[in-house]
Amino acid sequence: MASQPTTSLKLSETVKERIQRLADARQRSAHWMMREAIEQYIDREEKREQLRQDVLASWQHYQETGLHIAGAEANAWLKRLARGEKPPLPEPHA
Repeated sequence: MASQPTTSLKLSETVKERIQRLADARQRSAHWMMREAIEQYIDREEKREQLRQDVLASWQHYQETGLHIAGAEANAWLKRLARGEKPPLPEPHA
C-alpha cells in the first residue's frame, strides 16, 4: 500500500487529552479519531456548500423567470410524501 502524506496539527493540550480519552473509550487510536472527525466534517461541509449553491441557483432562476411554488403547495406536497405517497412535484407558476 502506498504511504499517505503526513499533515501536522497543533492542538491545545486540552483537546489532545479529550481526543485521547475518547479514543481510549472507543478502543481506537487518537490518529483514527482525528482522521474520522476531519472526514466527517468535510463531508458535512461539502453538503452544506452544495445546498448553498443550489439555493443561490434557485434564487437566480426565480429572479430570471418569476416561477415559484407557494409555501402551501410545497407543504401539501411534503405531507403527501411523509404519508408514503409519490405525488408529482407541484407545477411552478408566476
